[in-house]
Amino acid sequence: MVELRSPDPSWHAAWSAMAAEFGGGHVDGSGVHRWTVAELADPEVFGAWVSGVAAQERGEDLPEGWVAASLRWVTEGDEVVGTIQLRHELTDFLLQEGGHIGYAVRPTARRRGVATRALALMLDECRARSIDPVLVTCDEDNVASARTIETNGGVLEDVQNGKRRYWITVSDR
Repeated sequence: MVELRSPDPSWHAAWSAMAAEFGGGHVDGSGVHRWTVAELADPEVFGAWVSGVAAQERGEDLPEGWVAASLRWVTEGDEVVGTIQLRHELTDFLLQEGGHIGYAVRPTARRRGVATRALALMLDECRARSIDPVLVTCDEDNVASARTIETNGGVLEDVQNGKRRYWITVSDR
């Protein structure tokens, strides 16, 4: 069963296994910005990152131009199968490109409905935080992500700079 969990240092090995499937590249919705995935292999660095993620959710110690955000790990049993992040408000950049929610599913867990379920669960968190409507974007050519967003009630507003921009009204769900 797909669940969302707050980051916790005890999940270091499971998170690292998920991140390794991305070949050291960027993982959308992962909240990894100040460190590289390779640096997070160190448990102490990983613990510091998890603490920083918790501070960001509380709106503390935010770099210039950042907003408070809730990072969740998408899990199935004892495995981290993806990440999803909810940004609590939109900057001009997020309004055009990033949206409220970003997510990624590890390659070996794709095409099983993981992203669709994770997005549905995060929309419940949006409702609890009174974030409505919610902007979710994806690359114009990412058919799987577009389908995930549309399945969760996303209505395409437009395509700008190669990004499909969808709005989801959580009060309608």
